[in-house]
Amino acid sequence: MKTTKLILASLFASIAFTSCSNDDSEKEQAIPAIDKIELGLGNNETATIGQDFHFNAEIIASDKIENVQVKIVQKSTETYSKPWSHEITWTQYAGAKNAIVHKHFDIPEDAVEGKYDFIIIINDQNGTKLEIKKNLTIYKLENIPVNPVASIFTLFINDSFMYRKGKFSDETVKYKNNDIFSSQVTLEGVKGDGIMYLLLINKNTKHNPESVDQIDFSKVIVYDVFEHKNMTEAGQFSNIPWDGTKFLRETPKLTIGASKDNNLPVPQDLVANKSWASGNYTFLVLYKNTTYNINFSQSLELPFAL
Repeated sequence: MKTTKLILASLFASIAFTSCSNDDSEKEQAIPAIDKIELGLGNNETATIGQDFHFNAEIIASDKIENVQVKIVQKSTETYSKPWSHEITWTQYAGAKNAIVHKHFDIPEDAVEGKYDFIIIINDQNGTKLEIKKNLTIYKLENIPVNPVASIFTLFINDSFMYRKGKFSDETVKYKNNDIFSSQVTLEGVKGDGIMYLLLINKNTKHNPESVDQIDFSKVIVYDVFEHKNMTEAGQFSNIPWDGTKFLRETPKLTIGASKDNNLPVPQDLVANKSWASGNYTFLVLYKNTTYNINFSQSLELPFAL
């Protein structure tokens, strides 16, 4: 009888120990999670030496975040002109359960062109960590396939210049209801296929797309959309193209307070979307080269008095 009790006691102890071990194992396996990773504008996984680089990720800690690290390291299968690596640690998220890590930083001038491992590390305060490896290609400026740069960035109010050559013609002038808005934007250094959106965005929407793919059309007013196809040589692309003698496209116009915008193929209902409101607007140009997956953006804050 005593022997039977001893066996049963040992069995229960074993079960209890196993259960505790499983619980401990499950706790040990709890690690941070990551989503919506973006490397470069439009998540094109490219960077340019000496230029701004976009990084975005949404993270959730198992317990609480300790820090977030990124490392750019050379691949063992590639050949480089010299050894080079880069590392950044962000500690401002410490103690948070989750965070949107949206960062812009310059690729150092001493960086080496080539293909790299981009390693994201989320360290948790419970001692666990998540490590994700992505691909990143770093270019010298002269070697990137296309390099969009705005050579013309002008705004008009009622067919008169409002903004040109980097400054407003009159700082006191504000767009108001029934004024005619128009703009010319010309990019240099593009080829292949690409599309450009010229947008008005009320700052109260808190919508700040950094690439064409991020546009929420319910929160923007499309002044213009224009694209190029099959450009075999790098050159100029404008929403109001000029052949040296004449303009090849009529300047689009948008009446402030209009019921429809200039979106294609279907204009948006600006009344239904309640798009027009007083306050500050951003004029935002977003371009995507669909051949090389290279993005460009430039913006300007505009005063409105509706």
